[in-house]
Formats: sequence, structure tokens, C-alpha cells
Amino acid sequence: MSLTQRVKGLSLKIGPLGENDRLLTILTEENGICRLAIPGARKPKSRLGATSPLNLLDLHIVGKKNLKRVTQIKILRSYGNLGKHLETLSAAQAISELIIIMFGNENPQKDLLKLILIHLNRLDDLNKAEFDSLQALAISIQSCIHILALGGYCLPLQNCCQSGSKLIPPIGKWSWKCSFIPEEGFAIGASPNASIEMNPSELALLQRLLLEKVPFHSNGKLLGPKHVWLKLLKIVETWIETHLERRITSLQMLREVIISNDLNTN
Repeated sequence: MSLTQRVKGLSLKIGPLGENDRLLTILTEENGICRLAIPGARKPKSRLGATSPLNLLDLHIVGKKNLKRVTQIKILRSYGNLGKHLETLSAAQAISELIIIMFGNENPQKDLLKLILIHLNRLDDLNKAEFDSLQALAISIQSCIHILALGGYCLPLQNCCQSGSKLIPPIGKWSWKCSFIPEEGFAIGASPNASIEMNPSELALLQRLLLEKVPFHSNGKLLGPKHVWLKLLKIVETWIETHLERRITSLQMLREVIISNDLNTN
């Protein structure tokens, strides 16, 4: 006889399973990423059919091995409002993509669910005031940096990858450069292997993204202009492609949306 378990988690992906069922990919605190069958969810008027990605769920599941089945679903919180803007939708989908790539099945990762909910809540809060697409970009970049760090692929922003010296950007010294070398990290000075160069302010901004909060001025405005945030996005994309050997398509979509916003306002 199958025992009933109760789990709480964030739905990451939902796809078809056979003719009438759905396959739910969910992130839980206890078991990491799990894949569960939702019987009959594709049938009209199914009581289990309302589940969608980016919902915080309370589930009752049955089964011992292989593919467990969902018997009850309660939505604790919906992040459906993220779909109001392409920027927040792309940012949230990028989080889901990166998690699925980095963390294997049934591999619990302490604090991952808590971290993801913090960033989703920040994206969701953008819809409660005058929308700022640049903040969505900043939250997306920081969320990826935090997920990478938790999964063992942290951007090495503390020391020069060539000399071992501390990476301390001399703010105001505009002749100083830092080179981003995708295979190695960040090096002081120019490098023939660099894909991107940064000035002191740009490096300092990137380093601040390792901290808990998105960096703002005292007047409430986001630190850094749009072109700098797009540069930081490129660094994160390149780091992921180099070390995880995968592309996050939602980050590409986010870049295109941000750039098209500029074109539409000109």
C-alpha cells in the first residue's frame, strides 16, 4: 500500500504525460527537484488541472519509487502576475531554467527554495508600483549569481584569477581595467583572452550583487545605467555557457526585450 506524503514546493515546469495526465517538475526543500505525475489533469474540469508553472504548492502525493502521483493540490501562492510584463516573465523563467540545469533529481539543496522565493517576490513586487524594466533586469542578474553560488559555480569576484591579488576596484581611476576571462574568472588589467573589460565602477557593481539586496542609491534609484546592466547580463550568460555548457534562453529573451524598449522609445 502506497503511503501518502505531503510536500510543499515551487512548480517549475508542467508538460503532458500520456493522453490524460501531466508531468509536474517541482522544487521542494526536502527532496530538491522532483517530477510527479498529475493523473487526469488534462481532462476537462479536472480538479487537478489548474496547476501552472511558478505556483507555490502544497501537495499530497502517493507512491514509493519511480514516478509518484499527486492526489491533492493546494495553491499557496501564485506568481501569475509576473506574466503582465515580458521582463518579469523572462526573469522568472530564467530562474526556472537555471535551477533545472544545475540541480539534479531528488538532490536536496539547503536554502534553494527560500532563495528562489525571495527573488520571485521581488519580481512580483515590481507590478505593485510603477513598473521599472531595469529593476527586473537587475533582479534577474542577481538571482542567477546567487543560484550559481549556491550550486558551486560562483563568479570568482574576490581575487584576480592570474595574480591572486584582491580584486579591489579603485573607484574614480578610469584608466584601471578588469578583464573577464570566461574560462578563468576576472583579471586585473587588459588580457588578450578577455571577452569583456570593466572599469572600477562596473566591477564594484557586479561585486555588490553577491550581497543579499539589489543595490540602490539613497534616493531610491537603481545603481548603474542600462548599458552597464546589459554588460553584467552578458558576463553572467557567458559564465553559464562556459561552465554549464548550456544557454538560458529566457536570459536571451530578457536582453532582447530590454533593448527593444529603447528602440520603441526613440
